[in-house]
Amino acid sequence: MSQRRYLACDLGAESGRVILGSFDGKKLSLEEIHRFPNGATRLFGSLRWDVLRIFDEMKAGLKKAAASKAASLSVDSWGVDYALFNSREPLLAPPFHYRDSRTEAPYARAMEHQKEIFEETGIQFMAINTLYHFMAEWESGPHLPAGLFLNIADYFHYLLCGLPRAEESLASTTQIYNPRERAWSARLIERFGFPKKIFPEIVPSGTRLGPLLPDVAAETGLDGAEVIATCSHDTGAAVAAVPARRGEDWAYLSSGTWSLIGVELPAPLINDEVRRRNFTNEAGCGGTTRFLKNIAGLWILQECRRAWGDANYAELNRLATEAAPLRSLINPAAARFLKPGDMPGKIASYCRETGQPVPETHGQFTRCIFESLALIYRRHLDELETLTGRAIRTVHIVGGGSQSALLNQYAANAAGRAVLAGPVEATAIGNLLLQGVALGDIPSLDALREIVENSFPVQTFQPLDGKLWADARERFSKLDVLT
Repeated sequence: MSQRRYLACDLGAESGRVILGSFDGKKLSLEEIHRFPNGATRLFGSLRWDVLRIFDEMKAGLKKAAASKAASLSVDSWGVDYALFNSREPLLAPPFHYRDSRTEAPYARAMEHQKEIFEETGIQFMAINTLYHFMAEWESGPHLPAGLFLNIADYFHYLLCGLPRAEESLASTTQIYNPRERAWSARLIERFGFPKKIFPEIVPSGTRLGPLLPDVAAETGLDGAEVIATCSHDTGAAVAAVPARRGEDWAYLSSGTWSLIGVELPAPLINDEVRRRNFTNEAGCGGTTRFLKNIAGLWILQECRRAWGDANYAELNRLATEAAPLRSLINPAAARFLKPGDMPGKIASYCRETGQPVPETHGQFTRCIFESLALIYRRHLDELETLTGRAIRTVHIVGGGSQSALLNQYAANAAGRAVLAGPVEATAIGNLLLQGVALGDIPSLDALREIVENSFPVQTFQPLDGKLWADARERFSKLDVLT
């Protein structure tokens, strides 16, 4: 086939990128066209996203890519957050950031309906979920005249092509979506009194939405490009790009701000034990289910970096290798580590409260974070085996965190399993190649993964120091009592 080009607008919590993918029928190559910073904006005591600035940055990237004559483009983003709009106003208010504190009280109240919520959605309980933002939104009195809501990536698709549709991988993160029926949960919408009219039509991953709006095409120069809802959720796109062979002996770990560890299932797995262990069922491409656990991954180190003046990642990795092994451990799932602000202080206080040495250097803090993440990965891998009945022999680590050879080695050591690291740009790769599937250039998900395997290097890490890490697992198991 002749060279085909697709564009991915990949939005993360720290940065956004516009990436050009060129596909020759066998291999995919990437070119970063535009990168820009992202993050929360503080506004009258709340945390918000400046989506209009993000849209301007996105269009600037598309303009730089106009000469590529790309056939299509697609946006992916983090989950749960959303924008409200109506037929007269394209944005009613700056969208809340998922870490905004307004969900705390609604989340506590919703726990009275925990069994019902899980039976309807199969989604793990986290205060960041859209359900609790909606409770805060519609319990606060008179409300803005919303016509529809869309989660972040789907909102940008709407701004690009004018068609308001909710792609199911992103819709599934809201905890208002029923994965068995593949539809919004009418039961929860009624239970919590949400206006039915605001819920958009849900479409499958890989839906072709249509051409760019004329004004967007004129501004960017991208005449003829089609907007496609691939997997609008970044983790959904990343899992699609895991270079795994068929079979049930592998797990994935999408490593970035969040660590998402799980397996790919043919259908949702919803029962009381899954609810008790707080696992989640999110929609994947091709009707699959991403059965996983969401962990506060490299966010903890990112917050430390902010406190240290944005210390260099490579230098932090080097310093961590020089620090003593397994000196101090934290439970990354502890509630204190999910919120922003003085992360080094939170780690120090946690270590004091658990009778451990307090990290004193950047290297000691970094090693503490990496080793603790590796140990919680092991815990959840064991739980995945118990819940699914599968024997997991290999862990595929993809995403930005896969660049850290140190963290990858600790993950292999703690897991007692081989770790295959890469590709780093799994989210963008999945986004791009799923466009190829939607356009008929690639026949299937299996073929997509074979292309990934042929196009990008993967590094293998074998487990080491088994006795040392077995002892550490015993220590780690005693940290659950402290939040």
